Amino acid sequence: MPLGANVAEYTVSELSGAIKRALEEGFGFVRLRGEVSGFRGPHASGHCYFGLKDDRAKIDAVIWKGVYQRLKVKPQEGLEVVVQGRVTSYPGSSKYQIVIESLEPAGLGALMALLEERKRKLAAEGLFDEQRKRALPFLPRLVGIVTSPTGAVIRDMLHGFNERFPSRVIVWPVRVQGDTCAAEVAAAIAGFNALSGAGAVLRPDVLIVARGGGSLEDLMGFNEEIVVRAVAASTIPVISAVGHETDWTLIDLVADARAPTPTKAAEWAVPKFSELAQNSEKLGLRLSTAARRALEHARTHLKAAARGLPRLQDIVALPRQRFDACEKRLGRALLANTRAHHTRHVRISSQLRPNAILQRIAHANERLSALENRGLQALANRVATQRRRLDGHAKLLSSLSYQSVVQRGFVLVRDSEGRTVRQAASLHPGDRLELEFQDGRVDAETRAVRLGSSTPPTEEQKPAEPSGPSPFRRTRRKTGNDQGSLF
Repeated sequence: MPLGANVAEYTVSELSGAIKRALEEGFGFVRLRGEVSGFRGPHASGHCYFGLKDDRAKIDAVIWKGVYQRLKVKPQEGLEVVVQGRVTSYPGSSKYQIVIESLEPAGLGALMALLEERKRKLAAEGLFDEQRKRALPFLPRLVGIVTSPTGAVIRDMLHGFNERFPSRVIVWPVRVQGDTCAAEVAAAIAGFNALSGAGAVLRPDVLIVARGGGSLEDLMGFNEEIVVRAVAASTIPVISAVGHETDWTLIDLVADARAPTPTKAAEWAVPKFSELAQNSEKLGLRLSTAARRALEHARTHLKAAARGLPRLQDIVALPRQRFDACEKRLGRALLANTRAHHTRHVRISSQLRPNAILQRIAHANERLSALENRGLQALANRVATQRRRLDGHAKLLSSLSYQSVVQRGFVLVRDSEGRTVRQAASLHPGDRLELEFQDGRVDAETRAVRLGSSTPPTEEQKPAEPSGPSPFRRTRRKTGNDQGSLF
């Protein structure tokens, strides 16, 4: 027989009922101390559903409608209370719970005390001051959202954007609950602020930090100091949309704006397109009306001013009359002026004599002749001086010319390219040479090159006269006027 084959068989309902009876019979009425968590007010039915917790455990709690109405102290989120009630279970979800019959406060909960202390510390640093909060941009080009990409919050917000004003949205995915929530949210805010806007990802004009509703424990990530300081350090305006309208976190106090819901945050971030279009149309009509009125006013003012102006004929009538009068007097005045100048010219011309002018001309001629003589003498002296210098240079050139050396019996030696040969070492057998004498030039060719002292050899050292032809073949050429240099 298999193990347990003779054990009684229960249905799920029977087992849940047995457990319920065991809990109620085993515990009955209990007195319990804990912190209210997840309280959102009475349900539509009037009943209240929330939890009681301490630092290690949590139990669901229920207050029926009639009991809630009789309570002198109503439960509040984070309030530490002492309750009395019956421990039972709810078979529909297999959870045990306490049905509260009475409730009295036991002091602020540990979490609320911690948040109050943190709130006082950050407020003392001025992080919650209204003066440091900035206005939201009217029409952002890009909206950055810090939230979970899989929750209903992002879908509601995107729907709100599409209905109100379709905009570009970039989502930085984070965990909105748990141990890593605070660090991820702070990193996302800092990451958005670090964007320069020059790369592929643009820098948002406004940030929205969003999360759905939850208990105080669920929202604790948004009460962490690291998140509050990240929002305070953000250079981009931040909208806080954490929880529902009754939920409050420390990020709400430091943000530039606090939206009651994530959907409302989307509405605050961008204007409504239909309202913009309607306002634009109204402003356009107002502008057209104002322009038309201004034009009509200017036209009326111009007509009134034109009526006050005199006629053109009246304006030019008097100057025209004066001009005609002057025209009549002008002919007579010209004749009188001509006669007066003629009389004055005749009187002055009778007094003029040419002697003074002739004397000035004669004096000028004398001065011109003296200058001419001085110029000729100076020119002659200058020419004589330059001639003497030229003669001196010619003598110096003659003394330095190689031809004077050739006249004394020396010979000028040139190679086939016309360059002067100064050393025997620069020659080789077979080189063609040109020898210039006093009375002409001779072409020659080297047969041998002998290097050594320039002292003339003695009779014993002289080589025998060669019986063959001379080492140099000479050809007499006519002397020209070519001039070279020995130096």
